[in-house]
Amino acid sequence: MAIIECVPNISEGRRADLIQGLADTLRTVPGLRVLDVQSDPTHNRSVFTLAGDAEALAAGIPRLFEGALAAIDLRTHKGEHPRMGAVDVVPFIPIEGVTMADCVALAKSVAADVAARFAWPMYLYEEASANPARKNLEDIRRGEFEGLAAKMAQPGWAPDYGPAAPHPSAGATAIGARLPLIAFNINLATDRLDVAKQIAAAIRMSSGGLRYVKAMGIPLEDRGIVQVSMNLTNYEKTPMCRVFDLVKREAARYGVQVLESEIVGLVPTAALLQTAEYFLQLEGFSPDQVLEKKITGRAG
Repeated sequence: MAIIECVPNISEGRRADLIQGLADTLRTVPGLRVLDVQSDPTHNRSVFTLAGDAEALAAGIPRLFEGALAAIDLRTHKGEHPRMGAVDVVPFIPIEGVTMADCVALAKSVAADVAARFAWPMYLYEEASANPARKNLEDIRRGEFEGLAAKMAQPGWAPDYGPAAPHPSAGATAIGARLPLIAFNINLATDRLDVAKQIAAAIRMSSGGLRYVKAMGIPLEDRGIVQVSMNLTNYEKTPMCRVFDLVKREAARYGVQVLESEIVGLVPTAALLQTAEYFLQLEGFSPDQVLEKKITGRAG
């Protein structure tokens, strides 16, 4: 069985009826499963976790773009999360019976289809991009929607598909192929944004921190606290427990406590088992000891 995961992010996290409507539309696509939908009103962003084969995803993703185009206008959009598109990013992730090359081919096919249907610029990123300067999502999205027109006018920033200028209301989208990542946020018991930003700088790979960690500090104004918002791009080599420990230690330097953490979207079982093994100091623990794994016959 061929299974590809897709985790599109849209720039809307406040209108529950719209988000539910988009999810319901995706559920009508034969062979496409909506595994999870999570929205954050502060980020003003929603994350859909989908699974299916290439045919189902190629049929479903354009419907998401169609719905977002009709309902989301970035000219009036405000939120804490960086964004350049109404549908901001669409990654394809190989899970079972497919290769990364299959996901790259799907990303290119969907990007070409959506660009042609909606006159919407598409940038390829991660494994789908052959341009080293345009592999990292943060490089493509830098400047966000407000700076997109000027950026696209610069040499080297024409999109891979679609018009050479942003869609007036929907901006542009990054479509790519990558390994699974974990969206992991840690909330701090303070309103000091400078502390969250300094911790993010200390832990992220781009400024000398942990490898496979992307991080930024943002305010959660409705709660009066700040957050270290992260993507962990290889949990096997940089596990969640190591990241949590480092954030906690860095926060203590400023006299700040960790309030709580959260996972956005879905997470591999192995990542949680790593964390349990570390914090419980389990000796000789094996995944074969997990009851549900034994019952379903997927131990090991």
